[in-house]
Amino acid sequence: MAALARAELTLLGRSRGTLFAALFVPFVLPFSLRSATEEMDLAEIGLSVGTVMLPAAVGFSLLFAVYGALVGIFVARREELVLKRLRTGEVRDAEILAGAALPACTIGLVQSLLLAAACTVLLDLPAPPAPHLAVAGLLLGLVLSAALAALTASFTRTSESAQVTPMPLMLVSILGSGMGIPLEMLPDRVAAVCGALPLTPVITLIRGGWTGDLSAYEALGAVATALAWTVVAVFAVRRWFRWEPRR
Repeated sequence: MAALARAELTLLGRSRGTLFAALFVPFVLPFSLRSATEEMDLAEIGLSVGTVMLPAAVGFSLLFAVYGALVGIFVARREELVLKRLRTGEVRDAEILAGAALPACTIGLVQSLLLAAACTVLLDLPAPPAPHLAVAGLLLGLVLSAALAALTASFTRTSESAQVTPMPLMLVSILGSGMGIPLEMLPDRVAAVCGALPLTPVITLIRGGWTGDLSAYEALGAVATALAWTVVAVFAVRRWFRWEPRR
């Protein structure tokens, strides 16, 4: 896995488009939402600009640096017959996918930590009262994003279409997972539906780490939802992931 990760990191460095989307887009998008966030009446729901933007920043990193990047990586390696050749050796299927995902997940982890530190300083946020919730949300988000990327790659035909197939989940997550608009500001029925989206529990845990107002029941519910999505995604990948080019 370490050898695969090193090779994948080298290839990732040669892909300028993927590297740009992974490194720079998550830094720009969160602060572009600041003006819209400042116009929201956040005091009524017990939030601030910082507690909205920080989870959103981490969410953008998970979507672009991990999920979006890995969809393109998995599809490109499949079309180049790299995955097929690797399966002829001693490496197991899970190790092949994990090794390919490790560089993007590492970038997402480091980027999320940097974004959290930047938001804390620039937005005058205090230290998180429940850091364990934020850590749990970030780790679950990394694993879930990688699993969802492998699942999306299963239904993506070419490297060109890999630029399009991640968009539905990205848009739904940005609009409905509490990144752009907190769920507390949505109608109850809409919020209930959005609460079942894949990245919603991740954002909920990260925000709860900084607000400290997430109850044990709500935290366990968010963890259970994220784990359920991860299990479903892993099962679907084992069932439908394609190791050879789609013809």
